[in-house]
Amino acid sequence: MVVNYPRRLFVVPTVAASIDLVVQIGMEHDGSRRIREIVALPGRVESGVVEAADIFTSVDGKLVRAQGYPPHPDRFERAGYDLPGLLAGTRTGTGRHQG
Repeated sequence: MVVNYPRRLFVVPTVAASIDLVVQIGMEHDGSRRIREIVALPGRVESGVVEAADIFTSVDGKLVRAQGYPPHPDRFERAGYDLPGLLAGTRTGTGRHQG
């Protein structure tokens, strides 16, 4: 038996579960590019809307820390990054891949 249902019921949650972070980059008047915001996607979808949390956002042209937190902090740790330090701007991380 074939069941017909809207593709978005499969596609939207699948994509939301596959992407952890979105980095939006904009172009300045001089042609240079600048990060506008960094958003976390925890993977949850409600009524077809993907849940998102701002990690960094632009305020008066500067990127500032927002209240959101990236999903899967364990992945950052395994890769050698100090996520709380990175988010606080006190660490850059080593980026050592450990498996």
